[in-house]
This record gives sequence, C-alpha cells and structure tokens, in this order.
Amino acid sequence: MKKKQKIVTIGGGSGQYVLLSALRDLLNINITAIVSMVDSGGSTGRLRDEFGVLPPGDILKCVLALSPEREAARKILQTRFKSHNRLCGHNAGNLLLTILSQHAGSFASGVEALAEVLNCQGKVLPVTVDKATLVAELTDGSQLYGEAAIDVPRGNQRQKIKNAFLVPHHSDVITVYPPVISAIKEADYIIIGPGDLYTSIVPNFLVPGVKEAINKAKAKLIYIVNIMTKFGETDNYKVSHFVKIIEKNIGRQINFVIVNCEQPGSAIINKYKKEKANLVKCDLAEKRIIKADLLEMEGGIVRHNIKNLSEIIIKILNK
Repeated sequence: MKKKQKIVTIGGGSGQYVLLSALRDLLNINITAIVSMVDSGGSTGRLRDEFGVLPPGDILKCVLALSPEREAARKILQTRFKSHNRLCGHNAGNLLLTILSQHAGSFASGVEALAEVLNCQGKVLPVTVDKATLVAELTDGSQLYGEAAIDVPRGNQRQKIKNAFLVPHHSDVITVYPPVISAIKEADYIIIGPGDLYTSIVPNFLVPGVKEAINKAKAKLIYIVNIMTKFGETDNYKVSHFVKIIEKNIGRQINFVIVNCEQPGSAIINKYKKEKANLVKCDLAEKRIIKADLLEMEGGIVRHNIKNLSEIIIKILNK
C-alpha cells in the first residue's frame, strides 16, 4: 500500500477554509493545518479583548473545513446571535472554542477538543500560543497596529505596506507552538495560501522558528495565489509580486505556483472595483506556474472553486 503523503497547509481565514475543503476528502493523505493567530476583528477581537484568549475565528473555520459534517456544523457554529446584549455579534463556534479552551486548560487543548467533537479529518494547530499584535510599517514610515486596522483601511488612499512584524503582549519574545515545527519537518508538501497576504499568510512566517523549519524541510512548496487584489494590502499586485513577498518571507523558492486563469464577468469586476480590488494578472511564464480555471462566484463573491482546486492539487501530488 502506498505511503500516505503528509500535507501541511499554512494560512488563515476564509482562504484556508477553501483549501482544507479541497483537501479533506482526498485519499492517502494526512492533513495538518497551521493557522495564523493575529486576527483582531469582529467577534474574535471582542473575545480576545474580554477574555484574554487567543483569537478563535480562523481556527474555527479550519476545524469546520476538516469535519465530515462541515455544512451542518458550519450552519450551526457560524450562526451569529442577534438578540442578547452580550452575545450579539458573536457566533456560537467562537464562544464554544473559548469555553473549551478555558475548561481544557489551554487554547491548543480546546482546539483538540473541538476537533474531536466534529470528528476532524486532520490536525489544526495554532502557529503560536503566545498573544501578539500584528504591526504593519508603511512606506511613509507610519505604522498600523492590529490585524483589523491593516485589513480594513480607512479613507481612499493609503501608503503601501513595506514591512510587518509581531509585538508580544506578555513576554519579550514569541515562541512557535512546538507541534508546528514537527509537522513542517515531517511534511511531504507544504501548501501556502490562498488568503490576505499580510494579515493571514505572512504572520505565520514572522513567528520565530517557522521560516527556519521551512528552509530545512524536505517538503515541496505549493503556493496558491489570490484571485483578487485587496485595497491597502496588495493594490496592483500581479502574480510575481505575491510570489516575491512569500519567497522573501520564507527564504526559499516555491516549487509550484497555482494561478487562476478565468476572467470574471464585467458585473463582478465592476463590483470589486468599487472596493478598489482588481483581478490578479499572471505575469510569469515559468514551468512552475500552473494555470487553471479556479473561479467560483456564488453569491457574487469571488473565491477558489473547491472541486477544481482539488483536482489541480491531486495532479501535483501524483507527479
């Protein structure tokens, strides 16, 4: 029997939910998802401030994606309360993960407990269990503090992001969650993205030890490029810009770059232009570039098509 391939994903947010959904039902693989821990907006941010817990939102999405009961669990656990004053705006899953973490004695143990309840088909690991704030340095020298401030720019213009770093809350340094290093070391493939470049992807590499582990790993690297740019983070970025930033932060060349080649209709393009977002154009013609129809536009929102993404990944794993 062929040995199971060990797949590690690195990211956060909705992008990793889509990737893990594409991977979950593939045969002969073991999945470990490494998740960024700097989310500070919405329900996650409120729980982080009120209870001092690590941000549960992105971890919750990943656990749901790997559950055989994904759709039913997602419908229940991502439902937001609307009436009760203290609960209003929170979703049930974030509250459940917060309670489990406190009762189990640690955030990582709470994640394991939730994964057990949902029969998670893989492991979900926080990249760090240390609390930290993401800071972005802009080209004019100013700084933005917190994922929420970086993620949602105010006004019509903003300088480009020049650099990003993490500021620990309660210690001098941030440490990587040890199982993360073990997973990277043992991986056959590491899949990065898709997701917001500076708020979901790069923060993982800012945790000391992660970049070094990737450099030493035997794994081949796959990067899934975003379909659309994002105002305030990746304005006017082409595929080469995304690849350059990722390779700069990991210190190693990517083996396979997956790029969408389908063009959305004019109505979708115009909708995103109002949000100052544009289609990411492919300006690379290297052998490692894999172009495919990856567009999903259900509900007028552009995302990667789970089925098509799964088929591309299968081809890479079978090479």
